[in-house]
Amino acid sequence: MIPQPTITLDDLERDALAELVNVGVGRAAANLRQMIDRQVLLSVPGVAIVTRETAASMIAERESSSLVAVHQAFEGDFSGRALLIFPETNSLELVRAVTGGELPLEDIIELEQEALAETGNIILNGCLATIANILQRSLRMSLPEILRGSGADLFALNAEVAPAEDVVLFLYIDFSVDDRDIRGYIAMLMDLPSLTALKKLLADFIRQTAGEANAD
Repeated sequence: MIPQPTITLDDLERDALAELVNVGVGRAAANLRQMIDRQVLLSVPGVAIVTRETAASMIAERESSSLVAVHQAFEGDFSGRALLIFPETNSLELVRAVTGGELPLEDIIELEQEALAETGNIILNGCLATIANILQRSLRMSLPEILRGSGADLFALNAEVAPAEDVVLFLYIDFSVDDRDIRGYIAMLMDLPSLTALKKLLADFIRQTAGEANAD
């Protein structure tokens, strides 16, 4: 039986979160485009809220190779850990795109950690900071850290918290730089109090947005 999260978002909350995530990802793409002076396209088809176990299974079904992730903790009115995840083969392709694609393979491998950390920092910071800003809140982000392993390894970050008490906001993203198609994932691990706080912020945002629409 597939485990279900003990707390979920309703349709309005899910749509509102998807809208905020898309704005955040768009801001992150613009920041990355400015840094590398290349066309960057990011899209997020949808938002899923699942348990850690389900999130790991979803990646395992799609990816047979090992994974590399940029990890950053965030704290504020809602807290957790954010992951930007790529198949390891895609990570080198991303570094190649970010560095211009003209470096030999040995140089790309040497630059991989630094380039991934910087790219992940731009995308995760741009996405989360934009969401927090629209919700009129602030978040503090840790420095980026590179992790490697399977989906189960990456989602075991909150080992002190029982899996049933953790939820994952799981986002599949299409990532294109200079016509290089690079698939990846954004995942935000939060405990139940943090998701409850986020639900309240989303409800406030929905009421505010509806009020502004009615005023027009």
